[in-house]
Amino acid sequence: MAMKLYPFGKDKIQIKFPESFEVGLDEEEVRSIEALKLPVGPTIWHTRNVWLIEFYFAGMRISDALAIKWSDMQDDRFYYKMNKNDKPVSIKIPEKTKAIFAYYGKDKRGEDDFVFPDLKTANLKYARGVHRKQLTAKRKFNKYLKKITILAGIKKNISSHIARHTFGNIAGDKIHPIMLQKLYRHSDLRTTIGYQSNFINKPADEALGSVLDF
Repeated sequence: MAMKLYPFGKDKIQIKFPESFEVGLDEEEVRSIEALKLPVGPTIWHTRNVWLIEFYFAGMRISDALAIKWSDMQDDRFYYKMNKNDKPVSIKIPEKTKAIFAYYGKDKRGEDDFVFPDLKTANLKYARGVHRKQLTAKRKFNKYLKKITILAGIKKNISSHIARHTFGNIAGDKIHPIMLQKLYRHSDLRTTIGYQSNFINKPADEALGSVLDF
């Protein structure tokens, strides 16, 4: 077909794909994951730990979670640079994370060692190899997260990235957007406001109720 007859493209018909919904877990669902009685050591136990660390650190990305080193934690604070935009971050270490990190301390080989085992054998000189290990771990975690949801009685689909949506869902409109921007490590406040709008349902629910409550 001649390009001049092709109906799609610039200055022609534009196909707009519908916006997707960002669905996170609620507080009760997170508590059900925390409360699961899992034997210490197996992959499903490790998967739960990494996912919770992602959530506890304001929905940090899986690549950043796997790259946590013992040296990143000093004076009860966590220091790191976000892999996506290299933004430096410093936040207080939540109490809930300490119990998880304590399990991995027995395998600590030095201050510059990774907390989690997934990147311990990676050659850090080769970014592609590190990235491949991160993807392998992510696929493994997503597989076991499905098993975790079944055990926890959760009906929603869950993945590593859902930890970020879960933090946003529970934060709702409780936290000022400027503080959320810092926690999310967004470069632009508009990104934070746009992202968080997925999870602020109360005003819309109340508006709908004001019309239907008769």
